[in-house]
Amino acid sequence: MKTTIFTYVAVSLLAAASPHALSAVSSEQAERLGKDLTPIGAERAGNAEGTIPEWTGGLVTNAGQVDAKGFLENPFADDKPLFIITAANLEQYRDKLTPGQIAMFNRYPATFTMPIYPSRRSAALPDDIYNRIKISALETTAENNGYAVGNFQNSRYYAFPIPQDGLQVLWNHITRYRGGNMRRIITQATPSTNGTFIPVRFEETVAAPQDLLDLPEGKGDNIISYFKQQVTAPARLAGNVLLVYETLDQLKEPRSAWLYNAGQRRVRRAPQVDYDGTGTAADGLRTTDNFDMFGGAPDRYDWKLVGKRELYIPYNSYQLDSPSLKYEDIIHAGHLNQENVRYELHRVWEVVATVKPEARHIYAQRQMYFDEDTWQLAHVDHYDGRGQLWRVAEGHMQQYYHVKTPAYTLEVIYDLNAGRYLALGMKNEERNSFEFGIPARFSDFTPAALRNEGVR
Repeated sequence: MKTTIFTYVAVSLLAAASPHALSAVSSEQAERLGKDLTPIGAERAGNAEGTIPEWTGGLVTNAGQVDAKGFLENPFADDKPLFIITAANLEQYRDKLTPGQIAMFNRYPATFTMPIYPSRRSAALPDDIYNRIKISALETTAENNGYAVGNFQNSRYYAFPIPQDGLQVLWNHITRYRGGNMRRIITQATPSTNGTFIPVRFEETVAAPQDLLDLPEGKGDNIISYFKQQVTAPARLAGNVLLVYETLDQLKEPRSAWLYNAGQRRVRRAPQVDYDGTGTAADGLRTTDNFDMFGGAPDRYDWKLVGKRELYIPYNSYQLDSPSLKYEDIIHAGHLNQENVRYELHRVWEVVATVKPEARHIYAQRQMYFDEDTWQLAHVDHYDGRGQLWRVAEGHMQQYYHVKTPAYTLEVIYDLNAGRYLALGMKNEERNSFEFGIPARFSDFTPAALRNEGVR
């Protein structure tokens, strides 16, 4: 597939730099942030064809109404599809599709479609985060051959806004702003080939160390986030609680995880919650590091920055998040009900991760596409050890404009061999949507606290 390489400082530096030799950029380069680059590091200008517009600041905080449950009004409800890609016409759009997207058309030629809407560069962040991003550009360094970051305590977000290699692009995804401490109630589905499913319900809380009220001094220096997940349905799984400490340098201090088993009433270390360990209640359809499209240590892979290109990716997925939908309106046999999804043309960073010869992982290669305006992973194609395309992941996002935070509406991973998929993040039928900026205490994220969570 032909990849269009855009003229960009990060790509031009690659030729002159050995891998991971460069990290913090010069003050002259950092000054581009907020000028010809957006404050987050994307190209401010649109494309020559006019099909990608200029970024003009993203959605404002009052772009729509927020209902009593926290669901957002769709600010683009009047948009109509420009066209719909089908198995019959995909050849004329092939240059802006991934191998995984093409494979989905081939796997489900009668039902899989991609409605393409006008491109809306809706992403926006708080001014304080933009200020921190510039600090990252000037101060953050690559450590341990790029598999860790240093000098990050002053900024804490978007480690490398002007990236110089594939690992630095990934770190921007891992260290992105998530709206402060966040709580959500979500549902996961792993439908059978005929579309039937049993919903699995999670209550999750994510906290940043800098936003914890009682964190002991120096305790969170190597922590990206604290994550707690409780299963509340179905009954056979209810009460199980997972706790994860995500670290910046996982070679120095690996991820720590604990699991409270409600049946045994015991808290145990959970070393299997890492790399290609099986995801919670996933029916074998995702790995642990498939969570958040990619999460965890990157050290089992070599990372290659291919460049930038234009791609049709899921975007502004307000309709998919609508409380007027039931889960059965979203989950269909083989794939999502594509009538509720939205794709737009955006620029993405393309990165290829190839498992190291001395390492093991069920995914021998991952072809990854990061949205330039958010640094979120928008799409990932996963290959097995034979080099065959195996799984296709989509990150359906929306801008939570009331708190200036882009986040996933739904993560989906399709298994082309099994004809099944996993959908994680649905909240259409829940009593509330995401809660951002909640107060949180470190004492709530200790192994001793898990038992109380499981029996409440």
